[in-house]
Formats: sequence, C-alpha cells, structure tokens
Amino acid sequence: MAIPPLAVSGVAVATLAVLGLAVFACRRWRRGASPAPPPPASSQDDDINMPLISDNLDDYSVSSNSSTVDESGIRIDRIITSPKTHGIVGKGATYPTESHVIEGETHVIDVTNSKTEELYLGNTLKRPAVANGPTPDVKHIRRDSGESNHNGTIPDIIVGSNLALEVIAGPSHGINHYMQSGNKSMLPVTLGRVPPSHLVLKDSEVSGKHAQIDWNANKLKWEIVDMGSLNGTFLNSRSVNHPDVGSRRWGEPAELADGDIITLGSSSKVSVQIELQNQQPVGVGIASDPMTARRTGKKLHMEDVSCCQYPLIGVEKFGLFGIFDGHGGDGAAIAASRILPQNIANILSQQETKERVLSCHSASDVLRHAFALTEAALHHQYEGCTATILLIWFDQNEDCFAQCANLGDSACIMSVNGEIITMTEDHRVVSTTERARMANSGQPLKDGESRICGLNLGRMLGDKFLKEQDSRFSSEPYVSQAVRMTKACLASALIASDGLWDVISANRAAQLVLEGKQKYSEQKTSADKVAHHVLSEARKLRTKDNTSVIFVDLDTLRSDP
Repeated sequence: MAIPPLAVSGVAVATLAVLGLAVFACRRWRRGASPAPPPPASSQDDDINMPLISDNLDDYSVSSNSSTVDESGIRIDRIITSPKTHGIVGKGATYPTESHVIEGETHVIDVTNSKTEELYLGNTLKRPAVANGPTPDVKHIRRDSGESNHNGTIPDIIVGSNLALEVIAGPSHGINHYMQSGNKSMLPVTLGRVPPSHLVLKDSEVSGKHAQIDWNANKLKWEIVDMGSLNGTFLNSRSVNHPDVGSRRWGEPAELADGDIITLGSSSKVSVQIELQNQQPVGVGIASDPMTARRTGKKLHMEDVSCCQYPLIGVEKFGLFGIFDGHGGDGAAIAASRILPQNIANILSQQETKERVLSCHSASDVLRHAFALTEAALHHQYEGCTATILLIWFDQNEDCFAQCANLGDSACIMSVNGEIITMTEDHRVVSTTERARMANSGQPLKDGESRICGLNLGRMLGDKFLKEQDSRFSSEPYVSQAVRMTKACLASALIASDGLWDVISANRAAQLVLEGKQKYSEQKTSADKVAHHVLSEARKLRTKDNTSVIFVDLDTLRSDP
C-alpha cells in the first residue's frame, strides 16, 4: 500500500525535531547543566564613558567652606567671581558691589590695588596639601611621560612679524589675507584657484594650488615657493618657479620683503605688507595635546586650534588670544581662527570705533559684531567649533583692559591680585544658562534632554545643517564685562578647551599657574613652561579630549621696553 505524501513529510519533520533536541542537549551537557550568566558590562567601557568629574554634587564630599560645583560641573571656589554677576571685595582691592546680571554690559570691574604684595593664592600653596575637591580615582592617573612635543601640535610663539596679502589686480581684486609668524595654526598659507587654498583667486591662469608662503624660523624671514604651477609665479617680475617649466616640480623658496608684488600667471597681482613686532610676546605661552583614546591607545585627531595675535594686525595696543575647539572635523575651527581675528582687527581699524572702545572701556559691540560676521562667513554645513577669545588693550594711562567673548564649553579665567574671575559662560545643553535661554525662547528642553540633534552644545560657530534643523542652536556669544587693571596689579589669564576643564577645577588651574610662575620665573620661556605645566596635569588625570592651553602673563606684556 502506498504511503501518503503527507505522512512522509510528517515523519521527516518529526525526525529533524528529535535530532535538533539531541544536539541541543549534548551542547548543554558539554557546557554544564546551567548556562553561565551574561558577563557584566566591560569596566573599561564604563571608564571611557564615565565623566571624570561628575555633575552630581552627591558624588563628592566637599567642605562647605572650600568649594562648590556650578551647573557646568566645574568646581569653583568661593573666592571666584564672574564679571557678569556681582562685584567682589578682595584683599587690598575694592570692587563694585552692585548687581549686573545682563551679559555684556559696559560696566568695568576696576582693580585699583596700590600694593604689589604676595598673591593671595600663592599663600595657599604654602599650606599643607589639602584635597581641593575630589581626588581623582587611581585608575584615572598615569605617570607623566615627560614628552614636551606631541606630534608637532604645539604652536610655539616665535619672535617674528605679521604679513598681510592684498590682491591689487586680477579677477579677485580686493580680497586679502593675513598671517602671523608666531601662530603656526595659520601657516603655511596656500595661494590657488580653488579651496582649500587660503587665498582663493578666481583666475583661470592660477593653478589649483599655485604657490605657498611660510615663515622660516631659522632665517626669521617670510618665504614664497612655487608649487609647480602651470603659468609660473613671479616676485617683482622675477620668476621663482622651477626652471623646468611644466614639470610641476616645486621651485626654490624666495624671501619676501615689505612692498613686494607677487604675480600669479599674468594678471593676478598680490601686494605684500610686512609689519615687524617691536615687542616680543614673551608673556604668552601655548601648549596643546590631542591626548590618547583610552580604548585604542592611539592619539586622537586634533581639532583644537589656538590663536595668538599681539599686537593685532594694524591695531596698536590691542591683542587677541583664543581657542577654537572643532567637532565633526577641524575645518570650521581653522577657518574661524583666521576669520574672527581679522574681523575684529578690521572693525578696530576704524578710528572712531577704536576711540569709542578706549573711552567707554568696553568692546562688547565690537566682539558681538565680529562674531556675527564670522558666522556669516562660515559655510561649514556639517562641522562646527566653539570659540573663546580674550581681547586686551591699553589706554592712554597704560591701564590694561581685558574682555572675553565665547561660544561653547571652552573657558577663560583671570587671576587679578589673587582673585579668580570667570570670564566665560558654559553653553552645554545641560547648563542652567542654556536651559533658561531655550525656555525663554518658547522652546524649552524636555526633562532629561541633554543633547539637541545629537550635539551637547547649544551655541557654536558653523554647523549650518543642524541650525536649519533646530532653531534652538545659537551663534550669539556671551560677552563678559571688561576687567580693568592698573600697573600695580598682578594679573594673568588662562584660556583652555574643555579637555582641561573636564578634569581640573578653575581654582586648581589657578594654583597650577602660580606653581609654574614660581618654578620658572627665571627662565626666558617661562610662559611656555607655565602653559605646559598646566597641560601636564590634565595629561596625568587622563583627560579624554583634545586639550589646548593659552597662558597670558599680563605683567610681562605690560613691561616697559
């Protein structure tokens, strides 16, 4: 009798099921009667993702008279004040006591200490070591390797000059570019027909990458080199390209002088203006380190860009120091570090504007306008950056003024006669100020919301795509009140990207500055040593982000020549 096909299929399915159960039982027998519980989450991953300084006050045991934690998570000692909130009364100095809660007011914190006594914080350093806030866990500490140069990322300050380029003939007539020998983030500069050339000349006779200008630190001279252009590069009508025309080989460097004319092809002419720096900015130290990723042990991609200009191009007695921390790449940070200082210099080059700043003791309008122009000039859709700049200037009495503007989470502090002044505002989404700003705009954050479109910052330059998606993003900077310092004051400033503030409090940073000043006071490169001293502490505490530090010793900058 024939067996029905359905019966055969049923037998086959049953057989396969029995075999599958048998195999499963054998595997369980080989591994043990009960399956092992799933392994716990990797402690290494937890270490990577865990913030080194918690935002939760309950995580620390902090003495009530030592320090507090602000909404940004940075520990702030009680002697620290902010120029936007209230005046302070320090040892031997009187400050305004009225409340000033509107950012960017023209009110000036006037420091008029007539005694050049020891710094108040300096006395603190002589006391027995006391924990200043939480002591980092042992797993966050490693010994300093003693490295002084990290993949060439430290833009040293070098005595030299400023160079300005202006296209005086050709299709791109009127555009200009400037550079400073001491700021390596601005160098070298490429002249060409298309981006990423720094000076773009829309001329069909100009090659994509035509020529390059750089500072020769050995000769202390500016030099231009032809990059194998098709139509040649001429300096004062003399060819500087390679003798083998059309070989696309680079020519030999040629020295530049003030008043030279560079010709690219036959029609585009560029004038050269060189301004010597009469005062060496020995009071400025810069240190940076991309740091190392904990998971891979490899160096992180460096997205911090530092900017130092003293004096500003074409504006005597004004100086600018800033840090731009990029995200999504370093393109926006590099562009902003060049465009923003140039905008500020252009605005201050107007005599009426400069006189108004000197008479009103405030550059609030200048800084806001420069930020707006910079944001308009940036065309980075998917890259952005923070911007923290400190503008200093001197009036006719040689009193020094300092005013800060910032977007993002890099920060600047000043120490004046031992008092610490916070010059910036935290613009992370979790900060109280940003939540209040968004609530006032009618678009409050939801409970527990700490990011917008995946970004933890509420204010930045660039990121045009994100700003089109969510109107809560802003490029409006916070502008501090100006701080006024007489010749009798002892003062310094410290600007750093968030890699430092993630692991070091403002008070600890000020102490590190004082330690460095005391240790390296007799050395010519003391400012650089101080900056590296502060950076090394962040490295020891294993910060997990790019870290850049600018130390400005205002006492040295104000010394009579």
